Amino acid sequence: MMMPHKLRLLGVSALLCFAAPLSAQESLMDIYQRALQNDPMIREAEARYLANVEVRPQARAQLLPQLQFSSRISGSFQEQSNVINPVTGTLEAGQEQESDSRNWQLSVNQAIFDWSRILTLKQSEKRVAQAEIEYEAAKQQLLLRVAEAYFNVLAAEDSLEAQVVARQAFERQLEQAQRRFEVGLIARTDVEETQAAFDRSVAAEIEAQRLLATAQEQLREIIGEYVVDLASPGDDLPLVPPDPQDPDQWVRAALEQNLALIAARLQAEIAQDDVRLARADRLPRLTLSSSYNSDEGDGETRVAGVPTPRPFSREVEGYNWSINLTVPLFTGGLNSSRIQQSVYNHRASVQAVERVARETERATRDAYLGVMSSISQVRALRQAVASAQTALEATEAGYEVGTRTSVEVQTSLEALTRAQTDYAAARYNYILNRLRLMQAAGTLAVSDIELVDGWLGR
Repeated sequence: MMMPHKLRLLGVSALLCFAAPLSAQESLMDIYQRALQNDPMIREAEARYLANVEVRPQARAQLLPQLQFSSRISGSFQEQSNVINPVTGTLEAGQEQESDSRNWQLSVNQAIFDWSRILTLKQSEKRVAQAEIEYEAAKQQLLLRVAEAYFNVLAAEDSLEAQVVARQAFERQLEQAQRRFEVGLIARTDVEETQAAFDRSVAAEIEAQRLLATAQEQLREIIGEYVVDLASPGDDLPLVPPDPQDPDQWVRAALEQNLALIAARLQAEIAQDDVRLARADRLPRLTLSSSYNSDEGDGETRVAGVPTPRPFSREVEGYNWSINLTVPLFTGGLNSSRIQQSVYNHRASVQAVERVARETERATRDAYLGVMSSISQVRALRQAVASAQTALEATEAGYEVGTRTSVEVQTSLEALTRAQTDYAAARYNYILNRLRLMQAAGTLAVSDIELVDGWLGR
């Protein structure tokens, strides 16, 4: 009767083994170092950062002289038949002309006054600063993503371990109930209730295996390979409250240092510059242009009836310069529309700053409360596990002597499983809430991961 359940469990376990090959135990820092090398999201953020940095030399180049060289080589051939001269009325012999020419030109253009280019150069500094902030935010997010994926795997492993222990206990209880039923000590109903509890535990174990496989996949998505043997925190995990223990101070720090908020403020400044740029398109532009060119050519003319061709050649050199004033008078409403568009974009960016500021405050307070509540939860659930274990032992002892029912044993066993799972999750949530609080405050760094790594046993 129990063989199908066992076969299903063995099948799922085998699939997990094939999906996740064994490897040496690794710490949080080991996984983070792999993520730095293999995570496509941080590689994408790095490439975007490097691309955005290029706006500064591009803006500066618009204010520097633009030097251009061009060259051309060409040839021509013309043939003219006998024609009557319209003036003299005489018949003139036809002729052929063949020539080659070579031309080159060196030109330079320099902006003397172009306010839009000057503003673009000033704005490029802000764009580069924004790119740097966004890249730092991506690196902070990587730290948190690695930690979340890491501890999600540990939580799933703890949950599966608790479910396996519970299933084994229910299996022993079912075997004991069957023996008691066979000798007439209990009714058939008790056996069916125990069988139902065992079936639920099998289903819970299969679901725990699925959740573990999902957590391992999420970690593999970041580092590019499977890792199943991770270091976990010991029972002596330090429960340290945030310093300072004042959520308002954390909020004030976050409103000054949160990277997402700083990037939003820079974006608002860039949008304000866009308004100025759009208005600058209405201003006059003054440019200097100069060029030097050389044109050389040679050839020969053959006249019908004349045995010797007549050669010819030319050589022309010269230069020119000009100062050009451009005053936009009417663009069909294009400039006005662009100005209005940039004004609306600036309004949107200002509201985005307010939105991100509120999100930052909410996230900071939530993370702070999460740390404080996690400390209390870890302590309470540690005691709850001990109490549930004691209660289960007492219930089992009572069941042995007939003072407790199988349903009470099942309830105690399920309570212990929940307490163990919740206790493990609370410890991981404490660590993650600490990291989230530091990210919200804009101070999350590799040193924080190293600190957490020191709490993990090898």
